[in-house]
Amino acid sequence: MTGYRELKQQCYQANMLLPELDLVIYTFGNVSAVDRSQEVFAIKPSGVPYDQLTVDDMVIVDFNNNVLEGEMQPSSDTKTHAYLYKEWASIGGISHTHATYSVAWAQSQKDIPILGTTHADHLTEDIPCAPPMEDKLIEEDYERMTGQQIIDCFTSRNLDHREVEMILLGNHGPFTWGSTAAKAVYNSKVLEELARMAYLTMQINPSAPRLKEALINKHYLRKHGKGAYYGQKPSEGAND
Repeated sequence: MTGYRELKQQCYQANMLLPELDLVIYTFGNVSAVDRSQEVFAIKPSGVPYDQLTVDDMVIVDFNNNVLEGEMQPSSDTKTHAYLYKEWASIGGISHTHATYSVAWAQSQKDIPILGTTHADHLTEDIPCAPPMEDKLIEEDYERMTGQQIIDCFTSRNLDHREVEMILLGNHGPFTWGSTAAKAVYNSKVLEELARMAYLTMQINPSAPRLKEALINKHYLRKHGKGAYYGQKPSEGAND
């Protein structure tokens, strides 16, 4: 039993959701979970099939990419996770997959347009696709620069990572994040479904219009913010 046991457990459970939700095959993808108080995160080991993973296989890494605990090499995307944790202090987990429809949009270098209310239930923006990384950045420090690529896209588009918790990287694939590792995986599944719905919509009608603002605002605000009324409220006197 180590001081990182709970963090490893969170990370393991989140990673095991990826194949359960049909977001990965073989060794594709990874999830990490952060402990802000210790400035460390747990992440899947590189190249290990999901059906062979155990809690103890999760690797503990600090924000400077130093391995603090674990017998295996951490994910090849570790530097990307570390960069985002350092830059965005509010996030608690990161998920990266190569899910089919999400990757197809990324390979097309296209934002996923907001076409319907399912999309608006989760965010009010098109899902951004960052341009492919420049050659000099690929050669410099590819995985670290992937984190910079994500930050640069959000900065250039004036997007708030607390409201838009997902991105596509041109010719690469999706990254998502959230308050926890489980929420990051939830966002990965949402992204994949939105990508699939948008693809099918554009097949039926290539000129399908963007969802109008009134519906975007209605569907987003009924689930988010002070006036949200979707779902169940905590029972009054629940602690009585």
